[in-house]
Amino acid sequence: MKKINAIISTFFLSLVLLLNVNVNNAAATGVYDLPVVNAGENVWVIDNAEVISKATESQLSDELGLLAQKTGNETRMVVINRLDYDQTIDSLTDDIFTSWYPTPEEQNNQTLLVLDTLTNRTAIRSGEQSRTFLTPDISESLLKETAVIPLKNLQYNQALIDVSNRMIAVLSGKEDPGPPEVKELAIDGTFATAEETNDRSATIWMIVLVALATLIPMITYFWYVGFPGN
Repeated sequence: MKKINAIISTFFLSLVLLLNVNVNNAAATGVYDLPVVNAGENVWVIDNAEVISKATESQLSDELGLLAQKTGNETRMVVINRLDYDQTIDSLTDDIFTSWYPTPEEQNNQTLLVLDTLTNRTAIRSGEQSRTFLTPDISESLLKETAVIPLKNLQYNQALIDVSNRMIAVLSGKEDPGPPEVKELAIDGTFATAEETNDRSATIWMIVLVALATLIPMITYFWYVGFPGN
């Protein structure tokens, strides 16, 4: 009976592990899990993780489409749920970029942003023409400054909007607006500072000393002379 129970337990454990592996593999995203988007195609946002609202997706698509129409610089954004076990965000972005735009001519005016929602990591790849506007320093700032704060709060819509606004400005030939300013809240403290505490303590001691200096001679006088009425 014990052997049968052990066999059954082993069977169910193996089944659970197998199902878990299959579920994880199904959730992971590789380059072949995404549709191929060719240069010039009117597709700007692919939300494979389903974390972007329809309103945000529509806004990004309209603005990025207008950018391509006016400047010829095409920018696309891909959002995935998690990476394949053997990939990093950088390697996946490279794979997508070369798969969608296989020749230097096709890559020339292309920019690709990929976001992995499991790790909240992002990567950017650009062609030669796009890099004249979107320099490596600006790309790094986009990833490490513009996107990082909303991503820490899981604000995926805001992260992509902020990145898109800055990329559109730069790729349109305008001055780089830089990352959004982070304003620290100035909260007035309700507690006394060390200096205020020291001043108050000194004042209290002064009052006590003055009171003692007044009372001690009076008490001493009446002690020797006698209190009134005695």
